[in-house]
Amino acid sequence: MDGKKLEYKGWAALKEIEKLTEKADEVQETILKEILMQNGETEYLSKHMKGSKDVEKFKLHVPVITYKDVCNYIQRIANGESSSLVTGRRVTEMLCSSGTSAGEPKLMPSIAEDLDRRTFVYNLIMPIMNQYVPGLDEGKAMFLYFIKAEMSTPCGLPARTVLTSYYKSKHFKCRTRDAFNDFTSPDQAILCKDSNQSMYCQLLSGLVHRLQVLRLGAVFASAFLRAISFLERNWGRLCNDIRSGVLDPTITDPECRSCMSMVLASPNPCLADEIEDICSHTSWKGILCQLWPRAKYIEAVVTGSMAQYIPALEYYSEGKLPLVCTMYASSECYFGVNLKPLCDPADVAFTLLPNMCYFEFIHLGDNGTWLVNIDEEGEVPNDKLVNLVSVRLGSYYELVVTTFAGLYRYRIGDVLRVTGFHNKAPQFQFICRINVVLSIDNDKTNEEDLQKSITSAKKLLEPHDALLVEYTSYADTSSVPGHYVLYWEILHDSSSFLDSSAELDFKLLQECCISVEEELDYVYRRCRAHDKSVGPLEIRVVESGTFDALMDFFIGQGASINQYKTPRCIKSNAALKLLNSHVKASAFSPRDPAWIP
Repeated sequence: MDGKKLEYKGWAALKEIEKLTEKADEVQETILKEILMQNGETEYLSKHMKGSKDVEKFKLHVPVITYKDVCNYIQRIANGESSSLVTGRRVTEMLCSSGTSAGEPKLMPSIAEDLDRRTFVYNLIMPIMNQYVPGLDEGKAMFLYFIKAEMSTPCGLPARTVLTSYYKSKHFKCRTRDAFNDFTSPDQAILCKDSNQSMYCQLLSGLVHRLQVLRLGAVFASAFLRAISFLERNWGRLCNDIRSGVLDPTITDPECRSCMSMVLASPNPCLADEIEDICSHTSWKGILCQLWPRAKYIEAVVTGSMAQYIPALEYYSEGKLPLVCTMYASSECYFGVNLKPLCDPADVAFTLLPNMCYFEFIHLGDNGTWLVNIDEEGEVPNDKLVNLVSVRLGSYYELVVTTFAGLYRYRIGDVLRVTGFHNKAPQFQFICRINVVLSIDNDKTNEEDLQKSITSAKKLLEPHDALLVEYTSYADTSSVPGHYVLYWEILHDSSSFLDSSAELDFKLLQECCISVEEELDYVYRRCRAHDKSVGPLEIRVVESGTFDALMDFFIGQGASINQYKTPRCIKSNAALKLLNSHVKASAFSPRDPAWIP
């Protein structure tokens, strides 16, 4: 595609965003009418609407639901019954949730047209980015994408993650090969089922094309950091391949070997020496800018729990590469885009696209506070729902969607805050997942509060040149009273840092413990200091690489490398056993946190 056609394509995409958002209310009403016309005769809607396709009757009679309310319908389709149980279109596949946010993976019905909607969102990203970062058509993108081996339902429907679905679709494989879609990774490497072989080949390709790379990234920040960790362990082998022009024999996937034979067209000892010289430095601070000197930004999800990875990304880029979060999506539906992609990660807000689905919202609170004790499974009266254009600036909401594929007034479980509007379409900041909490007694700590408290406490590490790179938590009720346990992986140049024999480091850990507790909410501090129903918080420092091992564990249990997010609360006994086997130091809070009645 030549430059003029590419420019027109970008202009048309931006024009479409304006058109949709200027008439967000009208688009939403049209979308709901189309869904009801398509799906009005399904068993599910007929049960609630008695054959009517009237919008007002939908709003009056169709209940707000969670997965448990619809899983029986979905399982029946998976077992071979008609798609007409929930949708007027043929269900072509089941999409699996990541399995790390809510325990067991959930199956979401998907229809062919869903891929068109996802592709629509993907096609908006580069026109938006090009407004802020010119010249992106003059080089390549090193985006690390992965698939997961799919399963089949009892009736033979593919069951796979939403990203695996997209990467395997003709929408991705037969995409227009314009300058904005020029990836360093060959499709064959992306589509390799072995994530280690895929990672090796994709990083090798990125290194071969290092001077052409303008964009770096992965779907989630955690996946990109995992790639850096992989590179630290394997750069020697990668350099040998580049030097010899021959792929490492441990890469056995036939498609990978075939495509990489073209990437390694001839030996390149000079390039191998350059990379070896960079990677052999004692410190890897700023390594990304050294290996890919023309890179202009890192693209990855860095909102919500992924914000934990921002310091590590800044360390490896020496703060020189903006962290770009482009879109908001889930297995259930793709929702919106970030129209100001170069904003600070703390200010990321997504404009919801009114043609994606029918959006509604459960109001949670105003003025900087929201209802921590909201019941994820509790009944929500229909008259409490707010439509897309009626949300209020500064207020907190839970997202509810109605989709073409057969989810009706379905609670996504995300807490969002309205930060502004683009024309009539609201812009939301992602706050957290509702169902991620620690609780021992009356205390209920949500993901946002945990993140804030740890963000405050980890500042105590900075004077010691230490960096918290990963964390998770666990409500330990094996003793009375129970207590919170935090698992921390800390990056430090000294191998003896936080050695159990170092008194100073032990006191630092204690200070971190009490700092976390002081930042937790009133109820928690009351339970600790007054009721004594919660014991002192504990921090367990784990060995370097422990969270990579944890990720491997969850991938082995069915999670996708693309969609994997470190669970902020561990409930798996096997995962806890893994974490505890790598603990090298621990400490408890030395006193009660402050609490005033």
